[in-house]
Amino acid sequence: MSDTQTLIENRPPSVAILFAERVAATPDAEAYRYPVAPASGHGPDDWKSLSWGQAAERVYSIAAGLIDLGVQPEERVALASSTRVEWILVDLGVMCAGGATTTVYPSTNAEESAYILADSVSRVLIAEDASQLAKAREKRADLPELKHVVVIDMAGVEPDESDPEGWVLSLADLEARGADYLAKHPEAVKERVGAIRADQLATLIYTSGTTGRPKGVRLPHDNWSYMAKAMAATGLIGPDDVQYLWLPLAHVFGKVLTSGQIEVGHVTAVDGRVDKIIENLPVVQPTYMAAVPRIFEKVYNGVAAKARAGGGAKYKIFQWAAGVAREYAKATQDNYRRTGTAGAPFGLSAKHKVADVLVYSKLRDAFGGRLRAAVSGSAALAPDIGYFFAGAGIHILEGYGLTESSAASFVNPGEAYRTGTVGKPVPGTEVRIADDGEILLRGPGIMEGYHGLPEKTAEVLEPDGWFHTGDIGELSADGYLRITDRKKDLIKTSGGKYIAPAEVEGQFKAVCPFVSNILVHGADRNFCTALIALDEPTILGWAKENGLDGKSYPEVVATKEAEQLIEGYVKRLNEGLQRWQTIKKFRLLPRDLDIEHGELTPSLKLKRPVVEREYKDLIEDMYAGSREA
Repeated sequence: MSDTQTLIENRPPSVAILFAERVAATPDAEAYRYPVAPASGHGPDDWKSLSWGQAAERVYSIAAGLIDLGVQPEERVALASSTRVEWILVDLGVMCAGGATTTVYPSTNAEESAYILADSVSRVLIAEDASQLAKAREKRADLPELKHVVVIDMAGVEPDESDPEGWVLSLADLEARGADYLAKHPEAVKERVGAIRADQLATLIYTSGTTGRPKGVRLPHDNWSYMAKAMAATGLIGPDDVQYLWLPLAHVFGKVLTSGQIEVGHVTAVDGRVDKIIENLPVVQPTYMAAVPRIFEKVYNGVAAKARAGGGAKYKIFQWAAGVAREYAKATQDNYRRTGTAGAPFGLSAKHKVADVLVYSKLRDAFGGRLRAAVSGSAALAPDIGYFFAGAGIHILEGYGLTESSAASFVNPGEAYRTGTVGKPVPGTEVRIADDGEILLRGPGIMEGYHGLPEKTAEVLEPDGWFHTGDIGELSADGYLRITDRKKDLIKTSGGKYIAPAEVEGQFKAVCPFVSNILVHGADRNFCTALIALDEPTILGWAKENGLDGKSYPEVVATKEAEQLIEGYVKRLNEGLQRWQTIKKFRLLPRDLDIEHGELTPSLKLKRPVVEREYKDLIEDMYAGSREA
């Protein structure tokens, strides 16, 4: 048995034990960094730290406080909060109390939040602030099992006479209550941790379904213990790393990152405010971070827009450097595949050195100057954007997984990464491709099933453990996986041709620096069309330079000039597509797609049915007068 197999197979039953081991091994080492607004209220945030020992003190107080509130093993404690250090401490506290965390995105509306709380039978809700408390208060009559709401940030929380006595308390109150409980029962948390079984429920994560109610995915403690060990076994993270964590922790991807960190013991800087990413990166100076493709697309579009605003010469230099980056990345990756070393031809290396001074070094500085690797997941990254960053020295390692597989089933292996693939299975995970191209997974990361839905579970989980992902993919001879599309998203035209819309959409994002979101439509039609939403800051910058200054985003996208601009990029896209894939018509949307309108999931994935329903008139208009076969 290899060292890796031994590491994984001898894993403890829960991350709660890994956490205790980490605290015992490095109590004084820095665990978490988090931002605090300056006392003056002006200027940049101050960053504070928690050592592993200090984190444990808070975690065990939270755990004891929950035990004192009556939380029993496997009972659910819901957590509705954005990504912040308290999210991690509370999640660990729930785990150490033997409870199970039900995650709720803070953007979820009151009705859906109440559905999740009721379906999960959550006994306690940890709410971030007054707005999350308000949702629970609004739906309290529908939540007879919800005994307490614990509020992290009490600013703006007003007493409500209709609240049952003791129903609302602050996180500080819970921790104080827990400290008192531990003074009387010093072994209480240790006993709960020691009693946790590997098959005991740890996390209940509701998938943001595009149709119908979300399904609760049951993930036992063993999933996370396995993920922690598997992440360490990949060799991608080490004890000296600094991770910048901004992803939604309600999402399964975030949970993997916190589990891996506990096993390895590196520092994590936590701040979920997306609008602070650009400001935080030079301060945190991370060595690795995880993101979704939209973030890299925004950075790429922003850099291109800045170069364009600098005048024709600057933009030409950027375009030249972008071309060199892609060529260099393809050459080095190809060379690594053949020889095991990442060299490039002399002439290309010389051009790359010049481009590095002019463009790439500034880009790396914007990411903090120390970024060794970025992991991208949740959706496909357009290969051309991946190659651009790779050539610029920002190595984006694409990975793949689902909520049902504890997120990290595949990841690209360090230096041997291949842009356009999601890499190889993490140690301990098996994969096979079904006859129809569907990816099937088996291993310790696979869910127990859907909460209270045995029929739905049976649809995707075979008795021998193989899980049907619903994604279509191809495996290379040496085990690299390429995702081609969601099985249900494949388009079949009226002419009988199959099209993977995500592939076409990804290519357009690489071609057009103004796009924010694009949806390709064509099922049962005789040609493909597209709904395109533009990136507001980028297109307004272009408008200023082209005689449209002062116009709002909806006004700019309604102009003939904007339509002609995007038409040029659509033509360029079509040049690289098969005839039946080409976009014959498109419409620019009057606003960007967003989470608030339900068009994107909280991890920024497109909800196709929602967008197609909302813009049905625009779609029908594009097909009006055409002869449908």
